Amino acid sequence: MTFGPPDHISDLDTLPRMPVWVTSARAETLEDVAFLSGAALNHLHLVLGRAEVPQALLRDRLALRAAEACVAFSGRSERAGELRDAVHLLRPGDLPGPVGETHLAWRRAVARPVSVKALGRALPAVEQGVIAAWLDAGQGAPVNRAAMVLEAVLTQAPRADEGALILADAALAQAFGWGHLVPLLAPGLKRADLHKRGDDLRLACYRALISLAVETVRQAADLARRAARLKAVAPKLRAKGAGDAVEMFLTGDAVAPSALPLPDRAARRLCDRLVDLGAVRELTGRDTFRLYGV
Repeated sequence: MTFGPPDHISDLDTLPRMPVWVTSARAETLEDVAFLSGAALNHLHLVLGRAEVPQALLRDRLALRAAEACVAFSGRSERAGELRDAVHLLRPGDLPGPVGETHLAWRRAVARPVSVKALGRALPAVEQGVIAAWLDAGQGAPVNRAAMVLEAVLTQAPRADEGALILADAALAQAFGWGHLVPLLAPGLKRADLHKRGDDLRLACYRALISLAVETVRQAADLARRAARLKAVAPKLRAKGAGDAVEMFLTGDAVAPSALPLPDRAARRLCDRLVDLGAVRELTGRDTFRLYGV
């Protein structure tokens, strides 16, 4: 591997960037890939500790990405837009359908601090004792631990891709001491990787985590800027309940006007106002049944 000088920039407006040598180095051996993975994850660990990063929002957006990957693994063609619709446009009594269930599972997995009980909410079909046993299968350094959990679940339940990836990310979070699960593995792995075992699976996990750590650092910086913009315009909002609405935008990937704590017309006006102020975006491109997000 060849390394250049570190490229760290840190000031009041910018999160520290991933070192250039992590993103540009060519790694061929398991040892090299493991080293780069450790460096990338350590940098992500530092970024996740920064107060300006909207942690819940970042996790929820990563949950959408992980759900999209799991849906693709199952052979379905739905993308992020359909997954958002399946969850955020549900009416009372509606069933979310398979893709909605996948999206909900990941959202539940990231919503509460990592614990067997919280993971049981995300994976209600799996007994909590089984979840605990699978988590205990992971030993050693963080990525090795996650890969071992992934292998243990997929060996015992070959079709449980979603559960295996959630628990592997949970093991990674526990190893790093992160309070919440941060979805990283699913978007970085390929379908064929889930059939690998041993060192081949570990290598796939290392490679996946390098790319996703780099991408997540960039996304954290982008969301930090967007969240700062939303907080800056919040005092201009006069609608009753606007403060609670802003908090919803700061903690969730997407928000339907009907979910806001305002009357329907006021909620739509608030969303349009936030779009005009450059604080949120309309996510669907539709004239009706719109969703908004930072």
